[in-house]
Amino acid sequence: MPRIPDSFIDELTARTDIVELVSGYVKLTKRTGAHEFGLCPFHSEKTPSFSVNRDKQIYYCFGCGHGGGAVNFIREIENLPFIDAVAFLAKRAGMQMPDTGSREDASHRTRLLELNRDAARFYHELLSKPQGASAVRYMEKRKIPPKIARSFGLGVAPDAWNTLTDAMRALGYTDAEMIEAGLAKRSTRDGAGSGVYDTFRDRLMFPVIDISRNVIGFSGRILGDGEPKYLNSPDTPVFSKSRNLFALNFAKSSKAGMLILTEGNIDVISLHAAGVDCAVASLGTSLTGEQARLMSRYTKKAVICYDNDAAGAKATERAIGILEKTDMEVRVLRVEGAKDPDEFIQAFGVDAFRDLLAKSENHVEFRLRGIAAATAPDTDEHRVEYLQKAAETLADIASAPEREVFGRTVAANAGVSYEAVESEVKRIRAARAKKDKSKQTREETRPKQAVQPTDRNLRYGNENSAVAEEGVIRCLAADEATFAVAREARLTAEEFSSPLLGKVYALLAERDESGGRLSEAALAAQLEPAEASHITYLLSQPVSAADADRAIRDYINKIREEAAINAAKQSGDTAAALLAMQKSKQKKERDKDNGQRT
Repeated sequence: MPRIPDSFIDELTARTDIVELVSGYVKLTKRTGAHEFGLCPFHSEKTPSFSVNRDKQIYYCFGCGHGGGAVNFIREIENLPFIDAVAFLAKRAGMQMPDTGSREDASHRTRLLELNRDAARFYHELLSKPQGASAVRYMEKRKIPPKIARSFGLGVAPDAWNTLTDAMRALGYTDAEMIEAGLAKRSTRDGAGSGVYDTFRDRLMFPVIDISRNVIGFSGRILGDGEPKYLNSPDTPVFSKSRNLFALNFAKSSKAGMLILTEGNIDVISLHAAGVDCAVASLGTSLTGEQARLMSRYTKKAVICYDNDAAGAKATERAIGILEKTDMEVRVLRVEGAKDPDEFIQAFGVDAFRDLLAKSENHVEFRLRGIAAATAPDTDEHRVEYLQKAAETLADIASAPEREVFGRTVAANAGVSYEAVESEVKRIRAARAKKDKSKQTREETRPKQAVQPTDRNLRYGNENSAVAEEGVIRCLAADEATFAVAREARLTAEEFSSPLLGKVYALLAERDESGGRLSEAALAAQLEPAEASHITYLLSQPVSAADADRAIRDYINKIREEAAINAAKQSGDTAAALLAMQKSKQKKERDKDNGQRT
């Protein structure tokens, strides 16, 4: 991790209001003291467990365990390396980035982006050469105009093993760089040249371009026979399928006031070619929460336009569940008379598509229509089934007026009074609230397994010592005056059994020696994401203000007792180990007796 002066991180975190920062990505709906809560952006949930602490300027999710300060949040939500996350926040705060003396991470990222850009140019240039004939024929068949092909930078990967790798080597890129960028793979099979071969072969190539106009990855549609039909770049240091959308670089500037979510690249290309410039698509995966939040940054209205088949209907249901957690209005467009948007436009024209778009239905209407089609409420038994399933959908609606409007439609379809529908919806919502409350109570009262970090790479080797080490960290972070006790005891980071806790102690001690205090947010900024999450959880736990000096002395003694026991075990001296354990037990009993007397 590049070294940035502590003073810069301090000022950056002080200038960044984490509540304001997080609110740009997460709707915070509940406030309790210094904490504001919302639905976590890092995992799917229905009950808010994502907490933002205005006083400490940190966040923590009690559901998935993600936590940290402003720098950590931007690293995770924007999928950026440390240096780029700091630069992102610095620009936001109007601060000039310092010269770190080492830009290795940034230069490495830049190098991969340059490689992707040069690969995209190479693929595009091949369209005008004999190797591109099959791709040109395919685009003509799919009615993709040359102008759109140029705008989107479409290209071709020939049906050969080393066309791209040879060309990129000639430009000075290494095999390792091409493999890391997902453009090449290593193989021991015969016929693959030097053992490194092109990832994409015999495919129409779609560069994936981010909102900063960087080529971050590729999607390739096979031109001949074979599977998979679409092949996407793997996740790389500059590309994440779950965090990006195809064509958002174009669609974000649309004046349409919406984003149309389609299943594939060809649908997007077809819509843009027809002048519908607000279409985007996910990249070889189902829609993710990250992609939904990305869409919500550019529009307040999302229209789902998936394929008109059973798989498309199922994907639509899933996408609705994800999109409705944002503040966007969610609608569904059914392309009746065609399989997908591309086929519809080719058959009926763009004006017919625009008419269809104007008639897109509210996502609740879509769900209720699907329930009606599945249950066919034409008998008493089927009407009851329809009513029960429809009530489940109505119970998802947060707005009471909206629940009533759709509730009356359900009542009419089921042939019952609105009061009957309302009663069933209230029963379902009450049962859900009770279940959520019970779950929350269980989470709060069950024995914490957090003695061990969630990330297995950070697991404690000596839990007894680690508990004491955590106590030291909490005391020092809560009150820097307790460092006088640690200095007097000559506690060092090397005495910590946990490398993570030792690292954190070293950071706190370094700041103490320089006469400053390391805030929770600034501390988290100097840690890797998994480390920051665990330390944020640790620092969110209450610390008793009573006799902190004595508490930290006890913690230090415990650390050293455990070290002595471990050293004796390691040396094979069983007698010494038993003696050390006995002394530790006797001390615990004396401390307990002294506590009872007082």
